Amino acid sequence: MRSLIRRRRPDPAQDPAPSRVAYRLTRLWLSPFIRRLVTIVIPAALVLGGLTAYATQPQQIETMTRWSEEIRASVEARPEFQIRQMAVTGASPVLADAIRDRVGLDFPVSWFQIDPAVLHKQVAALDAVAQVKVSVELGGALRISVTEREPAVIWRRSFGLEMLDATGHRIGFIDHRDGRSDLPLVTGEGANAAIPEALALIAAADPIGLRLRALTRRGERRWDMVLDRGQVLQLPEKAPVRALERTLALQAAMDLLDRDVAVVDMRNPGRLTVRMGGDAVEYLRLTRSFGQGLVRQ
Repeated sequence: MRSLIRRRRPDPAQDPAPSRVAYRLTRLWLSPFIRRLVTIVIPAALVLGGLTAYATQPQQIETMTRWSEEIRASVEARPEFQIRQMAVTGASPVLADAIRDRVGLDFPVSWFQIDPAVLHKQVAALDAVAQVKVSVELGGALRISVTEREPAVIWRRSFGLEMLDATGHRIGFIDHRDGRSDLPLVTGEGANAAIPEALALIAAADPIGLRLRALTRRGERRWDMVLDRGQVLQLPEKAPVRALERTLALQAAMDLLDRDVAVVDMRNPGRLTVRMGGDAVEYLRLTRSFGQGLVRQ
């Protein structure tokens, strides 16, 4: 007779092999990338995110801003970072005063409040400055070394007088030419663009330099040389120095410019034309009249 109670069969032996999920997780953990990601990157990201969330609070931003400003102010106020004076070298007194006005620093001033590039740009913008160097020296001194432009000519314009250097760059304005009577005078529109040629003409005209009054630019393409007694030498557009030298050769041989000559036209290189003065024209008319027997003595 069978028992009414069903006996439980014994479980087979458990499989010691890991499950598929555990196997894959173990394989991932053995990867250097996954291990660094879990142990370094993710914790660092969490910490950084927490700090960012804390630091972006308006109250914390205000606190850190005030704290950084206090640190900066304390550093800037230290004596070793204070600039107490400014030295300007290589400039005339007038230009040195203009540089100080342009810089506009109120000493003492902190070294951190000075931008040498900005100072360089401000000083270089002055017309009379050719080159500039800005440096901060030990002992709290700001040094600005400049190379001043040398005036070469005076350019008369409709609204005033300008001093130009040998390249035609403007140096400054003057009220009267009497203050710089040693400088030659140029006039006419576009004269500043041909200052090197004007200086070459002035140098070539040295034999009559005491008689030279001005150089006038005509049509922004050629020069007229104005002498005393109202004489005018009309120079050509091309090779004006060579044409002037030929005229000076005639002056040395024939005293051409010492005669009653109003205009010497050299615009045509192949033909020199002379316009006589009023007295010479009257004398010539009188001489011709004598020759024709129209005037009797």
